[in-house]
Amino acid sequence: MFPKIIVTLFLAVVMTGCSTYSANRYSISVDNVTALKEINGTKLDVGEFTASKPGQTEIMCRGVGPIKTPDGQTFENFIKKALVDELKIAEAYSNSAPITLTGNLDAIDFSSNSGTWNLALTVNSSNGNSLSASENYSYTTSFYGETACNQTAQALMPAVQNLIGKVVQNNEFRKLIQ
Repeated sequence: MFPKIIVTLFLAVVMTGCSTYSANRYSISVDNVTALKEINGTKLDVGEFTASKPGQTEIMCRGVGPIKTPDGQTFENFIKKALVDELKIAEAYSNSAPITLTGNLDAIDFSSNSGTWNLALTVNSSNGNSLSASENYSYTTSFYGETACNQTAQALMPAVQNLIGKVVQNNEFRKLIQ
C-alpha cells in the first residue's frame, strides 16, 4: 500500500506542470523613434547592459508559472535590444559611433495582483553623464492566476516602451549624447 502511494504522488508531481508565460518580442514605439529622430544626425552605439540581479530571464508569477523574456534572453538584454531597435529605426545607431550608451537595470518586478510592472534603469554615456528613469506601468489584471499571469507577460513590452520613452524623451537625454 505504501509504495503505491509514493508512486502515485511521484506521478502526480511529475505530470503536473506549471505554465510558462512568455512576453512578446519588442516592438518599436513611434513616440520614441520620433524623439530619437530629433537628435539630428547624432549616431550612438550601445554597449553592455548589466542588472542589479544579473542574468535573470524569468520571474515567478503567483506560483502558477514564470514570466519569461522572448528567446530566453536576460531582462537587461531585452531592454538593451529594445533601445538598439529604437535607435536603428530612428537611423541614430552606429556600432562605431563616438558616444556609447551603457545601462544598468536597477530594478524589475511586477505585481500580478495589482497589475503593475515596476522598472528602473540607469543609462550611462561614455561622455561621463548618466540618466535614471523608472516606470510603474499599470495594466488590467485578474483574480484568476492563469489569466493574471498571461496579462502580466503581455504587459512587459509596453512597460519597456514607456521606460525607454522616459529616457529618450527626457530633456536630460541630450547631455548623454553630446
